[in-house]
Amino acid sequence: MIKHSLSGDDSLKASSTVTFDTLYKKYVRKVYKKCLSMTKDFDAAQDYTQDIFLKAFTKLHSFQNQSSFSTWLYAITHNYCLDQLQLKKRLPLERLPDEVLALAIDEHEPRLLEAKLLFLEEVTKELSQPEVQLLRLKYEQNLTIKQLSEQYQLSESAVKMRLKRVRDKIAGLYQNRPGG
Repeated sequence: MIKHSLSGDDSLKASSTVTFDTLYKKYVRKVYKKCLSMTKDFDAAQDYTQDIFLKAFTKLHSFQNQSSFSTWLYAITHNYCLDQLQLKKRLPLERLPDEVLALAIDEHEPRLLEAKLLFLEEVTKELSQPEVQLLRLKYEQNLTIKQLSEQYQLSESAVKMRLKRVRDKIAGLYQNRPGG
């Protein structure tokens, strides 16, 4: 069981030994409600709540009793949610078309896997050699953006933009294929 010393909390006694479970049970509803009010998304609020408690517990040593523990936790919650919402704006997630999801449902189905491979083969014919090379380095060799940046002698944002453009091009090719 993980324990941490905490003094001067709202209702936790000075110098008491506090467990993660104690803090979680005491504050989970308040943190979840705050996350939900900011995200308007039940699943995101649940995920953020878990992340916030892990973050708060690992940072518990930095709590300096300058405010109540609940105020400190509220600030962490508010800032974390703001950061996540800003990240979502910068890196929006798009729902995949149903056709793509259908192809991804059963990797073990030989016909679907074959169709995916044929599509990838066709797409690579439509891409330039540098585009194919960039994709292979990123997705087959699992190079990081930083590694790609160093290899291509470009800024990380330029590498990200090139990857985005190639992915957009592939998405366009997928949409414009016969039967698509």
